[in-house]
Amino acid sequence: MRWKRLRRLRLAPALLLLLLPALLVVSLVELRVTALDVHQAANTAYDRSLLGALKSIDANVSTESGGLSVELPYRMFEFFELTASGPVHYRVATADGLVELGSADLPLPAARLRTGVPEFYDGVYFGEPVRLVAYTRDLERPTAESPAKQLIIQVAESMRSRDEFKQVFIRRAAIENVFFLALTVGLAILAVVVALRPLAGLSTQIANRDAADLSAIPGEGLPADIRPVVDAMNQHMRRIEQLASQQREFLDDASHQLRTHLTTLRMQVDYALREPDPAQVHDAVAALGAELQHAMRSTQQLLSLGRSDTAALEPAEFGLNTLLEEVAREFLPQARAKGLDLGLEGEPQRAIADAGLLREAVSNLVANAIAYTQGSITLSCAADAMGWAVSVEDTGPGLPADLQRTAGSRFVRAAGGQRTGSGLGLAIVRSIAARHGGVLRLEPAERHSGLRASLWWPRPADNAPTP
Repeated sequence: MRWKRLRRLRLAPALLLLLLPALLVVSLVELRVTALDVHQAANTAYDRSLLGALKSIDANVSTESGGLSVELPYRMFEFFELTASGPVHYRVATADGLVELGSADLPLPAARLRTGVPEFYDGVYFGEPVRLVAYTRDLERPTAESPAKQLIIQVAESMRSRDEFKQVFIRRAAIENVFFLALTVGLAILAVVVALRPLAGLSTQIANRDAADLSAIPGEGLPADIRPVVDAMNQHMRRIEQLASQQREFLDDASHQLRTHLTTLRMQVDYALREPDPAQVHDAVAALGAELQHAMRSTQQLLSLGRSDTAALEPAEFGLNTLLEEVAREFLPQARAKGLDLGLEGEPQRAIADAGLLREAVSNLVANAIAYTQGSITLSCAADAMGWAVSVEDTGPGLPADLQRTAGSRFVRAAGGQRTGSGLGLAIVRSIAARHGGVLRLEPAERHSGLRASLWWPRPADNAPTP
């Protein structure tokens, strides 16, 4: 839930909400590390003084008289007490504890002492925390009271001065951390504002654009992280411009084609209204019906062309031969009415495409073949490792050389055959082929002088046949 709320915020507040806790954690970690360093530094400095006191006592220990005696350096002890801000305790005793001088019951370290190695540790003496150093060495001669051959020397001082030293430094470090945290936050806010300024400028530039302005947004001067966004927006605007261009072209084509039919219809109606001869009126009405049929066919083709340009592809696997059989049955009455032989060839194939659009393409190829052919029409399909192909071959006059380059353009018709077509059939087929990533090929027929129209489209990447 918190992440959803964070995503709803503007980019600058979201960045700051992510940065501030991180900076706070870093500051606390730094303060903790500083406290540990201060603790270690204080112990190192004060332990040296404590070790000096121990060595001073050790230098004044004597067993010459047969007993254990210590001549204390009182002035040095007074200096140590001033440094420690409290009392300094000492203890000199034999290893067995039978002979003991100084403060009794000073706590011993938890680990066993090693000869000649000072051991520093913390303890409590009479309810007060103290810092101690303990040291053991061999006696030059045993005392009369104890057979022990080793001597233990301990010195303890109050922790008061150390704690005050640590508190002063930690307090100072905390104040510095708060200051630098505030400074870092301020700089972070400034950095976020400066870093996001190009986004604000880009937003203003886009907001102030005219609704019809689909030109590319300039990416110069923008950070590298923002350029992919600008490139994606430019690519999207290019697609919108292409779609708008297709829509304008479609509207121009539709208005041109329908205006022609409506003009013809109007002329035929005017002629029928002026003609007194009933036979002539009947002929005019018949021509009017034929022209109306042509207008309906043109409208249907225009709608098919618009759908082929803009409809979302819905590819699925289907039987290619089954689709060709359905198209052949649909156009069989028209073919028989013209005395044409309409047939199928090829092995059964499974293909992947938008079956609705592909059926529209094949229907247009067959309708064109019927319009321009006086012999036979053959539908076939094939497949290879690259893709699939559907072909419509006729025995008509073929395609004139002057139309080889323009075939498939809108409102371009071949000479001969029926002159009532709209010139949109091949344009629809070419558009559907392009939507599938394929092509429309118009070639001379192999066995006669007719035309072979082939629609080829590739296999999807995940449908390549295994070798």
